[in-house]
Amino acid sequence: MKVTINDVAKHAGVSIKTVSRVTNKESSVRQATIDKVNAAISELNYQPNLAARNLASTKSYVIGFIYDNPNAYYVIDMQNGILSACQDKGYELLIHPCDATSASICDELTTMVRHSRLSGLVLTPPMSEDPKILAALNEINANYVRIVAGDKTDELNGLTVLVDDKHGALEITQHLIDIGHSDIGFLSGDEQHESTKERLSGFKSALTNNKLAINDNWILEGKYSFESGVEGANKLISLPNRPTALVACNDEIAAGALFAARLAGLDIPKDLSIVGFEDSPFSRQTWPKLTTVHQPNVKIAKVATELLIANSKQSVEKKSMVFTPEPVIRDSSSKP
Repeated sequence: MKVTINDVAKHAGVSIKTVSRVTNKESSVRQATIDKVNAAISELNYQPNLAARNLASTKSYVIGFIYDNPNAYYVIDMQNGILSACQDKGYELLIHPCDATSASICDELTTMVRHSRLSGLVLTPPMSEDPKILAALNEINANYVRIVAGDKTDELNGLTVLVDDKHGALEITQHLIDIGHSDIGFLSGDEQHESTKERLSGFKSALTNNKLAINDNWILEGKYSFESGVEGANKLISLPNRPTALVACNDEIAAGALFAARLAGLDIPKDLSIVGFEDSPFSRQTWPKLTTVHQPNVKIAKVATELLIANSKQSVEKKSMVFTPEPVIRDSSSKP
């Protein structure tokens, strides 16, 4: 027969309410009681019914993950980080892909929050950077945490986890300059993502800091996709005066650029150095492996979710945190 909360309470010698408080990880329970209840749960192999708990409780134990991102590796990392925090805290995860450009996106998200009885939302770019979406969620007093590009915590409102993309791009560009490159191109991602602007800003800052000219003809607009990397690289390597190195806005773009360069007969990195951003599996699946910028997406997502859950119980004092990506030097970059 299935073990129930009544069996756990009887085995531990406590009330059903106490077992519920322990499984809900409420902070007011004494450690000795927690240990006793957890021992009973382990001995009886009790599995709490989270769906029933949500129905019976006035408090929700469901976190929503909202995303619009074509990069499957990024989405999977986010899911894993959020799920890890949910499992640690006894919450369930609701995953909701959406179209950030939809005219009805605000209604879609507010309706979902109400109907799904969400404890909170984890917002990733570009939704986390859209003032209209944030205003709509604020209007219904939704609990949410934003993952955004930047480093200025003093300008923030609400729960925010920042990724200092500008620093990462500056450092990876400086790596290319340090090994002798002065003619460097840049392949952008989607313009609606703040990360694109921050990474381009870091790239330009590195050139300016080293008194190198910024060649606008070598800075190409694009998408966060392999195909965009192929297209951008083909344009740049066909120029009579082409750059000796490329900074790509993410690893998928960099992998596409590397593919195009090798098809054109270029040796990587002898003829052209290519670097990426994020340290996704793309960076380790290419040949040669990509020099890139490590962005700990799983950890970022987990920290954001922990901050969100803590705020759902009581208003947290520390409402923001900054992650600083750092270069990972591999085989796709060398002196020109």
